[in-house]
Amino acid sequence: MKKIPVSILGATGAVGQRFVELLARHPYFEIVALSGSDRSVGKTYAQACNWVLTGSMPESVREMVILPTNTDLPGKVAFSALPAPIAKELEPLLAANGYAVCSNASALRLTPGVPLLIPEINADHLAMIPLQHTMLGWKGLAVTSPNCTTNGIAMTLKPLDDAFGVETVFASSMQAISGAGYPGLPSLDILDNVIPYIQGEEEKIQTETNILLGKIVNGHRLDASIQISAHANRVSVVDGHTIALSVKFKNKPGVNDAIRVLEDFRGPAEVNEMPSAPKHPIVVRYENNRPQPRRDRDAGDGMSVSVGRIRPCNILDLRMVCVVHNTIRGAAGGSILNAELLAAKGFLD
Repeated sequence: MKKIPVSILGATGAVGQRFVELLARHPYFEIVALSGSDRSVGKTYAQACNWVLTGSMPESVREMVILPTNTDLPGKVAFSALPAPIAKELEPLLAANGYAVCSNASALRLTPGVPLLIPEINADHLAMIPLQHTMLGWKGLAVTSPNCTTNGIAMTLKPLDDAFGVETVFASSMQAISGAGYPGLPSLDILDNVIPYIQGEEEKIQTETNILLGKIVNGHRLDASIQISAHANRVSVVDGHTIALSVKFKNKPGVNDAIRVLEDFRGPAEVNEMPSAPKHPIVVRYENNRPQPRRDRDAGDGMSVSVGRIRPCNILDLRMVCVVHNTIRGAAGGSILNAELLAAKGFLD
């Protein structure tokens, strides 16, 4: 197939670099533009970008000149790694001007008509996109990825909710420092320490999980009504968010029943065939000390969620631990999978 030309917005940041890394040899997409801040514009990517990922910057982008972040970029798809305040202003303008915006930012997640998407969970939420044309007047479209921690929680809860009906969730996250961007937190703040507050994270977990597990009725989103109590903590781990969950169900499952449902979970057949989709969206670990971020964040090339320590809960019904790679599944990789779904459904023709 002829590759679809794409731009990466905020390309020099940590998530922007993940987009570059994952798209450099993508079978569907070709990077034709990189955008950045005023201090980067006019420089080559090699000059402007302090490459912080493992390995080397892809040769194909080293000499690309950084463009201003505006609505005059080449390519029909714009992958956004912009900070939320900039994204809130620019992403609607891009969508209005005909671009397909695949955003990792939080700016449009609650906008009516804009899907908040994990393709294995709620691909049917693409039915909202016509509302962007009728309600918002956009010539293009926008889809968003959820909060990085919410990715791990929603993926874990989806098959359990379908099988047993999730009613109440207590979630305590231990979130990697890469989630704060680069250079992140001062070492004297995070080394030998846990920071029990991340601005906006608990609210995003509670709101976005119900959006993702909700339904589409006549093209409109109807959120789930799960009661969620979330605690968000920053810990001294580079990549990989860990979440401890306790869950109450409408129909209480046994441990083995929950394990079976989690292991059997697959996305829609169309999604499973996409280049970025893992063979197993959920990987169940049986060891009593797994999953761990250092050992499990790269499962499924960083796109699988690892779940373990599934056991009875003395207060609710079951408790478990999950690990999600926050900059791959929880950020750039998730947005790319969204774009693959858009391509499969004909939205990028």
